[in-house]
Amino acid sequence: MSNTVLQLPEESLLQIINHYNNKKVAAKAPYIRFTAKLSDAVVTVYNSGKVMFQGAGAEREAARWSSASPAAVKTVSTKGDVLPPDFAYKSVLGSDETGTGDFFGPITVAACFVPADKVALAHELGVKDSKQLTDDYMRIIAPDLKAAFLHSVLTLKNDKYNAVQSKGWSQGKIKALLHNQALKHVLRKMAPEKPEAILIDQFAERGIYYNHIKNEAEIIRENVLFSTKAEGLHVSVACASIIARVAFLEEMDALSQKAGVTLPKGAGKIVDEAAAKILLKHGEAFLQSITKVHFANTKKAKDLAFKKRSH
Repeated sequence: MSNTVLQLPEESLLQIINHYNNKKVAAKAPYIRFTAKLSDAVVTVYNSGKVMFQGAGAEREAARWSSASPAAVKTVSTKGDVLPPDFAYKSVLGSDETGTGDFFGPITVAACFVPADKVALAHELGVKDSKQLTDDYMRIIAPDLKAAFLHSVLTLKNDKYNAVQSKGWSQGKIKALLHNQALKHVLRKMAPEKPEAILIDQFAERGIYYNHIKNEAEIIRENVLFSTKAEGLHVSVACASIIARVAFLEEMDALSQKAGVTLPKGAGKIVDEAAAKILLKHGEAFLQSITKVHFANTKKAKDLAFKKRSH
């Protein structure tokens, strides 16, 4: 499945509207100029001049018009379940996580429900794929998202993470358990209403995901879909991603204050150097309390600290 976005001149937009006019459906948001629904694709013309082609036939339909805008073609290929062509406008509960690749700080998972009649509101509040947004911007809009939409956010702090990881739990298992729990929390809040679908930003195949959580008392299965790059497929996942990211940033703020230094994100060389300094200043037990101990950064930090002690 893929989404293709073209930025086109007015002349081309009019040609598209005329070409698909017999497949026209009602536009579902004020910023949408025209929508057509084909058997395997949805064509949406936005007031901004962009045209989005969604669904299995997206690339085929976009190819008809891409010559008018060769430099502005953006195709997002996804793996996972095939979603309905009009999925972006449905009432969906989405979930996503962050922090899994960071040596310092927790893993956070969030689930967020965006009903069909509030999809436009999410866009108005500034929601996009979180990879297109800065941390500072996400901090600004997250409170509005939390006020507007039912959500749940879980923070697995480092001590608990290290404890379960040392028992042999993989990150995949940890994430699956947290996603299931966050989804469960939101479904309870919105009961008896149910979402039209649940979309999980895919980090494991369906069978592996459910194997991870097979011993849970309550397993969320009804209408669950999996897709990679899900933030671009429904705004609920983008909202969840932003809420999860801000929860991660807030915990990083707290840990930075505790350590007396701003903790760097990621797992690169700058992280090794910061960890070595913390190790020398506060000791190994403290370093373990704010990191994911099994990462290779632990050994690298110890090696750097040893060299500094030796000089």
